[in-house]
Amino acid sequence: MKQVGSVVWVSGPVVRAQLVEAVQMMELAFVGEERIVGEVIELAGQHATLQVYESTVGLVPGAPIYGSGLPLHVELGPGLLGSIFDGIQRPLDALRAQGADFIHRGVQARSLDPTRSWNFEPTARPGATVAGGSQLGIVPESSTIEHRILVPPDLVGELIETAPAGSYTIDQVIARVRTAHGEERELTLSHRWPVRRPRPVAERLALGVPLITGQRIIDALFPLAKGGTTAIPGGFGTGKTVTQQNLVKWADAQVIVYVGCGERGNEMTGVLTDLPKLEDPRTGEPLIRRTVLVANTSDMPVAAREASIYTGITIAEYYRDMGYDVALMADSTSRWAEALREISGRLEEMPAEEGFPAYLATRLAEFYERAGRVRTLNGGVGSVTAIGAVSPPGGDFSEPVTLHTKRFVRCFWELDKDLASARIFPAINTADSYSDYGPEVAGWWRESGLGDWASLAGQCRELLQSSRKLEQVAALVGEEALPDEERIALEGARLVREAFLQQDAFDPVDRFSSPTKTVSMLRLVMQWLTRARDAVRRRIPVYRIRSLPTRGMLLRMRFEIAGEQADAFEQRRQQIDAAFDKLLREEGHAPARPVTAG
Repeated sequence: MKQVGSVVWVSGPVVRAQLVEAVQMMELAFVGEERIVGEVIELAGQHATLQVYESTVGLVPGAPIYGSGLPLHVELGPGLLGSIFDGIQRPLDALRAQGADFIHRGVQARSLDPTRSWNFEPTARPGATVAGGSQLGIVPESSTIEHRILVPPDLVGELIETAPAGSYTIDQVIARVRTAHGEERELTLSHRWPVRRPRPVAERLALGVPLITGQRIIDALFPLAKGGTTAIPGGFGTGKTVTQQNLVKWADAQVIVYVGCGERGNEMTGVLTDLPKLEDPRTGEPLIRRTVLVANTSDMPVAAREASIYTGITIAEYYRDMGYDVALMADSTSRWAEALREISGRLEEMPAEEGFPAYLATRLAEFYERAGRVRTLNGGVGSVTAIGAVSPPGGDFSEPVTLHTKRFVRCFWELDKDLASARIFPAINTADSYSDYGPEVAGWWRESGLGDWASLAGQCRELLQSSRKLEQVAALVGEEALPDEERIALEGARLVREAFLQQDAFDPVDRFSSPTKTVSMLRLVMQWLTRARDAVRRRIPVYRIRSLPTRGMLLRMRFEIAGEQADAFEQRRQQIDAAFDKLLREEGHAPARPVTAG
């Protein structure tokens, strides 16, 4: 590593340098005698500007700057799962072993443990032509994740040697490839990849498979497709982090990448301490074994916060290339945007809305565009689903980060402070949230034997929308002044919210709702509403309908029915019909039943 220049000016995380050797844009560099990590972000003649990912306190003009010849990158290979990194992929456990509980300037550690051995089983034979994405072998990284060792995307050639099955470290050679130019390349279990460069794919595929989250309000009303993008905006205390943690545990993804970007230290501490203790519902093992954590709290250097998002999405793309479905949680993109704003200000760039740089929208688009469901270079299919939390100041959804995010995501789960204050979770506002993935995932629901999902979800959304207007009228004139048809619509909307949309993340039965349970519950609620509306048309008083025991039964079912208990739902359907039939007979009407909802 050679000296390429010296410091001439320092402003927070931004350093300007006088160059004596050529450097490249986005090159990884080291500043000062402590060799703190930085990245070249601007070149102008013999001067360069760097953003530094560690504290620059005490850094003075004249301090040396060393070039690496490499862009800012991550190390990809076995050992990522279960690890906790900072924003530039330094392993926090290894850093703590070198010092105290705080990261000291200039401290370095390999991202992956170079001393740990992995059992490698070759799958490719010498003599074969290999290209980027070709599988060389497998390594059992955990009991559920088979780590597939792939040829780096930028390499093509003839495989001239593979190592026999055995135990290897990440630095030992496991294959040799001869390129078309006659050059021999040695391959190990790991390789590097620039974080700001998307990993290549063979083809981007249409979305059509929902990411089942186990949260009824999401799966039923605002579905997210695998490979899709969504935002979770909400003010302080509305449950953004808890919602994302529920998705971490229950989402139908094989690998989770959780990026804590600029969050408060106590919140990130909760994630770091709780996640290793959580049980993976699929395997019974600790959930951390299929999770990668990137922790960059608000007290860490602001420039590293900007890099953490790219570190996370690159790791997600790596597992996608193996053919896995990956869910990336970014908490939160607002803190990332604030880092962009601070660095832009230090660079004296012309500010745009609320001081954010003019390229804020471009950076957001580049991030979300790296999500998708793809055909990988080796012919497999994998996906990265991007789920970004947004923290608008004061809950103002008209601020730039929220508005620009809405331009680039197709799913929007807006969290409502009033719902959160009323202890109604998930606190998703059904009036202002939306999803464009409904038509695309409808085929999956039909193939799963739940073909009435789209119809039921449409009826539910229509009911909630109409009830919102009725509630405004009722607040002015009183609910008793409304016609019975409108009063029963309000009653049905309340039942939807309390019996179906509300979900207890800590109840062992209610915390996860399978697709069958979700549709069966919604079917029962809409069945009750259909029978109630029929009773009102027959001049049955609303108070008599409210007094039926069926309402309490519907409120309890989310705690009483677990999994695929079709008999339990059928029993409750019969109870609803029996109760309304009895009411009609008592009022002198024939118990003719309307068509069942859905």
